[in-house]
Amino acid sequence: MPQARIVLWLNLTLRSARGLCRAGFMEGQPHRSANAAAMKNGTVPCVEKRPPEAQETTVIEGAAKIAFPSANEVFYNPVQEFNRDLTCAVITEFARIQLGAKGIQIKVPGEKDVQKVVVDLSEQEEDNAELKEGADLAPGNQPRTATVGAICEEGLRVLEGLAASGLRSIRFAREIPGLRFVVANDASAQAVDLIRHNVQLNEVSHLVQPSQADARMLMYQHQRMSDRFEVIDLDPYGSPAPFLDAAVQAMSEGGLLCVTCTDMAVLAGNSGETCYSKYGAMALKSRACHEMALRIILHSLDLRANCYQRFIVPLLSISADFYVRVFVRVFTGQAKVKASASKQALVFQCVGCGTFHLQRLGKASGASGGRVKFSAACGPPVAPECEHCGQRHQLGGPLWVEPIHDLDFVGRVLEAVSTNPGRFHTSERIRGVLSVITEELLDVPLYYTLDQLSSTIHCSTPSLLQLRSALLHAGFRVSLSHACKNAVKTDAPASALWDIMRCWEKKCPVKRERLSETSPAFRILSVEPRLQANFTIRVDANPSSRQRGLKRFQANPEANWGPRPRARPGGKAAGKAMEERRRLLQNKRKELAEDPAQRAAWLKTFPCKRFKEGTCQQGDQCCYSHRPLTPEATAEAAPKDCPQTPNQNPPGPEATTGPGVD
Repeated sequence: MPQARIVLWLNLTLRSARGLCRAGFMEGQPHRSANAAAMKNGTVPCVEKRPPEAQETTVIEGAAKIAFPSANEVFYNPVQEFNRDLTCAVITEFARIQLGAKGIQIKVPGEKDVQKVVVDLSEQEEDNAELKEGADLAPGNQPRTATVGAICEEGLRVLEGLAASGLRSIRFAREIPGLRFVVANDASAQAVDLIRHNVQLNEVSHLVQPSQADARMLMYQHQRMSDRFEVIDLDPYGSPAPFLDAAVQAMSEGGLLCVTCTDMAVLAGNSGETCYSKYGAMALKSRACHEMALRIILHSLDLRANCYQRFIVPLLSISADFYVRVFVRVFTGQAKVKASASKQALVFQCVGCGTFHLQRLGKASGASGGRVKFSAACGPPVAPECEHCGQRHQLGGPLWVEPIHDLDFVGRVLEAVSTNPGRFHTSERIRGVLSVITEELLDVPLYYTLDQLSSTIHCSTPSLLQLRSALLHAGFRVSLSHACKNAVKTDAPASALWDIMRCWEKKCPVKRERLSETSPAFRILSVEPRLQANFTIRVDANPSSRQRGLKRFQANPEANWGPRPRARPGGKAAGKAMEERRRLLQNKRKELAEDPAQRAAWLKTFPCKRFKEGTCQQGDQCCYSHRPLTPEATAEAAPKDCPQTPNQNPPGPEATTGPGVD
């Protein structure tokens, strides 16, 4: 046996030496022939020759022109154009505020040349401001301006930690004024090569700096005060949890941190233990899961910032499509950090009727001398059983229960987008979403939904205007939510909300004999309402954004839209064969025909996975196909990896196989 191994090793070594000699001999030949010889002998990685027009695709988004490889080597999702447009709008207004404090005005293409006030002036300061404005108009004392595409020495330092193709960074450089530089970082060598190509293509090499590094290590290297970034954008594939600790340390004082989360299955309560391991909070399955996801992210950011005597101030929090996006500012202050416990709360949610109660972790109360005293909160706010339906409670959180938006800042962004609608392709949707946000009740965490309230007691569903009118007639506040079109966000207690639903049920009675005595519907309806609801439609029940018909909730932007597959080095493009396979496998277990013979014939069109693995024991009785793959299908399905270079080191005494040896 050892002799056989030695002989095999010698054969591989001689074969490799012949390949090297042949490759060296053909150095003087054309490059294509040298590659062919190298591929034949396995001395260099092989490259699949494709026609030039199939190697890359050009995409124009905003002011950027990006070249993408047709293969899935670098991640790109066109559906997130709304995300990128909104980010450009937010950073522009943030730059206006930051540079305005330094006396620098920014000029945005398409905006009227009117100076915007970035701070509120008191009545006593108005006269002085007018005099100062007149003085600035002197020829020798013109205000400094920052334009798009030009380097601003006192401008913002921006980091995109996971840049992929560099599209977002290039758009920053070509659309946002007042930037000092933009670092477009990615850990993938293919992505960084593409970033360099796109930077040259868009002529922004003076602003955009490509970088290949681990995003965490790069941010940890910028912890010094002089090296920190004013803006950090994190848009990873999946969870941003591994990058949050480094991000809060690399932010300058009052800097803007932009974070995207696409792992909505975890944040929406499908895997509470996974959510806790990533974000330090238990997510619950709830109709308000999208807003709960936003508040969990804010809790996780604030928790990580508190470790370094820092805290966050949310500017804007968005739930859109299949992801959530938050924009927060990071500050330093030991006194403010002490108040963080009183900004977090646990959620007690009934498993029967869905009623929820919040229990804050801390308590802030006034003390003598104008001081604030912090202490532990008292609780819980609920009994062991729900007071409405008698079911038990689930415990979730902790999550952020302070406002998740800054209405002043949202108003600035909304005004800028409304006055310059041609700047972004998704301006119409940005206007609609931000308009709904300005109408939300900031001091009311979470919400109920119209269908949830109706399905709990098995009654017909009232219209949204009827339920909102009943709450307004009862003296409560109510608003919509940008995260759900059927949301009912109100400061009314759960008892008043169920009284209104009991009054509605009397108009559309439910057959009580069909209800179980232990069901939530039976127990809720068995109590007489103490509040008499008035369902007369009120004028103020219809919000302004709804009256104007703004585009608040986007329809499906394209076929098969949603999260895209992860980028893989050397991955193949999704061609017609892949699209046909996806269409064929869609709903394959759904019974399309009632005839058993037709169903059996339909299932026989799908290959058996266990047969491929050699573990299927059904034989001919299997409902799936056991036909072997054709050579064409085998070549299509097999990974097109290059033959490995033979190992030139002799195998050790314990090795049984080696590279290229079966």
